[in-house]
Amino acid sequence: MEVRRRFQPRAHAASPSHGGLARRPSAAPAARVQASDALPLPIRHTNLLFSAFFVGSLVFLMRRWREKVRSSIPLHLLGLSEIFAIVGLIASLIYLLSFFGIAFVQSVVSSHDEEDDFLLSGTAPAAPVSSPPPAAICPLLCTDAAAPAPQKNPDVTADDEEIISSVVAGKTPSYALESRLGDCRRAAGVRREALKRITGRAFEGLPLDGFDYASILGQCCELPVGYVQLPVGIAGPLLLDGRQHYVPMATTEGCLVASTNRGCKAIAESGGATSVVLRDGMTRAPAVRFPSARRAADLKAYLEEPNNFETIALVFNRSSRYARLQGIHCALAGRNLYMRFSCSTGDAMGMNMVSKGVQNVLDYLEKDFDDMDIISISGNFCSDKKPAAVNWIEGRGKSVVCEAVIKEAVVKKVLKTNVPALVELNMIKNLAGSAVAGSLGGFNAHASNIVSAIYIATGQDPAQNVESSHCITMMEAVNDGKDLHVSVTMPSIEVGTVGGGTKLASQSACLDLLGVKGASLDTPGANARRLATVVAGAVLAGELSLLSALAAGQLVKSHMKYNRSTKDLSKSAS
Repeated sequence: MEVRRRFQPRAHAASPSHGGLARRPSAAPAARVQASDALPLPIRHTNLLFSAFFVGSLVFLMRRWREKVRSSIPLHLLGLSEIFAIVGLIASLIYLLSFFGIAFVQSVVSSHDEEDDFLLSGTAPAAPVSSPPPAAICPLLCTDAAAPAPQKNPDVTADDEEIISSVVAGKTPSYALESRLGDCRRAAGVRREALKRITGRAFEGLPLDGFDYASILGQCCELPVGYVQLPVGIAGPLLLDGRQHYVPMATTEGCLVASTNRGCKAIAESGGATSVVLRDGMTRAPAVRFPSARRAADLKAYLEEPNNFETIALVFNRSSRYARLQGIHCALAGRNLYMRFSCSTGDAMGMNMVSKGVQNVLDYLEKDFDDMDIISISGNFCSDKKPAAVNWIEGRGKSVVCEAVIKEAVVKKVLKTNVPALVELNMIKNLAGSAVAGSLGGFNAHASNIVSAIYIATGQDPAQNVESSHCITMMEAVNDGKDLHVSVTMPSIEVGTVGGGTKLASQSACLDLLGVKGASLDTPGANARRLATVVAGAVLAGELSLLSALAAGQLVKSHMKYNRSTKDLSKSAS
């Protein structure tokens, strides 16, 4: 499969490198440190020598082959001199095109290496002996000239100091520290210290210790220099399907947990909520191209033929013990074909699982459709981490409906409003207002608030909040207009209880609190489906509480009371 990459033009050497980090320039102009400086001869003499060797070998071989052609001697019969000439030709050619070759080639290769390397890698100049003031060190990042340059950490050992200097100088790539040192915590500390010296920033307030860096190696985060602390609040108990759930929510927004907690109280005092999982299938849609639209249509017809599904499913299901192909939905755009595969993935969120199965099918299809050009394993018809009507209509991940009947007395006592006001507000705001805005799957008050908070707390992919927050909130009066029926329909909740960030200690603890940690031993996929219903139930509680606050005119009052810090003396003085 062809992979195409595009690089942006490089900025001036003094500008921030890839990743947004400015390298420290020398106080005075200095020669650029290059690996070719280690050669026994100056680079220009070495280049001339190998260039002459290349030309001489080429001329010798051309003459010998011309004589052989005239004498009808087979070209593959080589003498000792010809073998030496061929070896010399290849060696000189490799040299001239390698990193130690001509200056132009060297500069191009160096720029590509710098684009491909991660933070702090590349061929940065060595740090000067006397450091200039911070404003000269990083003029683009360190704008505060009065800020003192960070001092070297006295706890840094001599061995670490040598490695840090190598990283700052660009001799050791930052991303290779874990494999070189064999200690993830030490690698994070070395990277952090090197970053401090390059940027002139002290990173005060960003903790380093107290985190298991080995647990994220190769699966969660690259080039770590610390971790961010987020408060986790608990809303509940959420009485859902006859079970109580205490819902962990990681957020920095005041009133969010309290509001969701109030909704949970209203649901519990009304007898609880119920949920149903309508669909459970992760999707991946590769994009392929054919010489003509007719050929693309031929493959579409082949994939949608019921008699062929069993064979394709057999090929797909080989990728995993849990992956089971459910269906294929195809769409054409000219001669481009988009194939949306849907499959069950057990308790995993399943993106990697379905991608492996799709790759198996593409390899199989190439045998019969050899004119198929695979453009990408993902053609955005999936659609992942983007608002898309196909997810809103067809669903992706878990499609869940959660409902509850809130008693009139609870609406008045707990929610401080009344049923007619809630029904009218939901119709005008969530339904009509969202339609006026041209919303796509956003017929709700703030579903993404709750989804994001639970996702971060339980180790889900926060970016999938985009489609997971698709939600339509419905409210209507029931039981002769006395009680309130409220429901949320969420067609694409993408969650898992194994893999990714769910393995981290804090996130694993939050999953354990919900009783859905790891894979279900009895019924594969049961834990992930239960987590999806909890997400929908918490959204139901959050919608109920926020709409009640809006109907009662309490929103601004509560936020002014609970969501504004009283510790900021400058605000109080102003």
